[in-house]
Amino acid sequence: MTVDDRFGDDLQRTRRQRFLSGHQSEIVTDPVSDWTTDFSHVDPEWAADPYPIQDELRQRCPIAHTDRFGGAWLPTRYDDVAAIAYDTEHFTSRAIIVSNIRPPADLAPVGGAPPISSDPPFHHDARKLLLPAFTKNAVARQEPGTRAYCHALIDAFDGRDVVDAAREYAKQIPMRVIADLLGFPQEDSEKFGAFVENTLEDINAPAEVRLQRITRLSEYLLEQIHDHIAHPRDDLTSHLLDAELHGRRLEPGHVLGTINLLLIAGIDTTWSAIGASLWHLAKTPADRERLAAEPELLPTAMEEFLRAYAPVTMARLVKQDMHWNGVDMKADDWVLLPFPAANRDPAQFDRAGEVVIDREVNRHAAFGLGIHRCVGSHLARMELRVALEVWMERIPSFTLADPGAVTWAPGQVRGPRTLPLRIG
Repeated sequence: MTVDDRFGDDLQRTRRQRFLSGHQSEIVTDPVSDWTTDFSHVDPEWAADPYPIQDELRQRCPIAHTDRFGGAWLPTRYDDVAAIAYDTEHFTSRAIIVSNIRPPADLAPVGGAPPISSDPPFHHDARKLLLPAFTKNAVARQEPGTRAYCHALIDAFDGRDVVDAAREYAKQIPMRVIADLLGFPQEDSEKFGAFVENTLEDINAPAEVRLQRITRLSEYLLEQIHDHIAHPRDDLTSHLLDAELHGRRLEPGHVLGTINLLLIAGIDTTWSAIGASLWHLAKTPADRERLAAEPELLPTAMEEFLRAYAPVTMARLVKQDMHWNGVDMKADDWVLLPFPAANRDPAQFDRAGEVVIDREVNRHAAFGLGIHRCVGSHLARMELRVALEVWMERIPSFTLADPGAVTWAPGQVRGPRTLPLRIG
């Protein structure tokens, strides 16, 4: 099999057929009636402020259930979230975005977006392929360009009193970095944002609508793959095209799925973390003023922002019917892994509900737990640190222009989507 042979029309047909062959559940969009028995992570109340809901569930119903999405569970204690994250015997990762469509069981052990969707032992080798691109040394080479770009973004604010820090700053940084890593055109960055929102936020859209959006993303990625086949270069896309696993070039679905993962997860998680950090500083003058006076505290404060405003909730599927920690889980039930809730568990963290920017002991789970801990954590930390360093250097005084105008993304990656800040 040559590189060119792997990416023909059959690939898209196969992916569409696999999507349509999944089990489809009834779409329920009514407001949540009871968070213990009817939760929805795309409900507007959850998107606006999930923490009081999580705190109440942790006390009243630590493992909540809903019939939405065909049946799903929501643990809220750190120990439960960690136990599921580490348990690859009873939970599969073949699908990690809860929706109304469950992919067929034969998608395991690879999944649609390896390695995050892969089960052992395949997961280990698929993850290993990506490690060289995300070492500390590799990430360090990205820092000067990232810093220069942050300065350029702020230069563009010149003369303005109010800016949308989510869309005009936080969002732009990871789009630029990921495009560079993958060797994608920088001018396509606005397409990336639409792909992210379609993939992660519109999970209640009808199946045919979701299929159209997924197809558009796949078509774009295949265009980039074919361009790399014709014009190989030194980037992560060419690396995946040339990579071998078990003595063979990667299957086309593996290449496409991994690039999909890197693009979507690499943008939305960091976009959300940068935005949430700026939101906190804008509404908390004491923390902002202290960081301006003590810039050396920023790496510690950054970890606290990651803990308190962890953007990512992952998911698993139950492999077989079982009784687990007091509840009866059925095969193919979804299980959400809300790392934000785990990070605010008082049994795990002192003053868990407070943001303590000089917290010394902070073993948070913002980058996940278990075998799927984020492979790009060094990159995400670099982007977050540089984004905050440059912002605090250039704009040490800023406030929320209109607190009521701040909006947050629904779904499994939560962060500000509009964040008007007064910087004048």
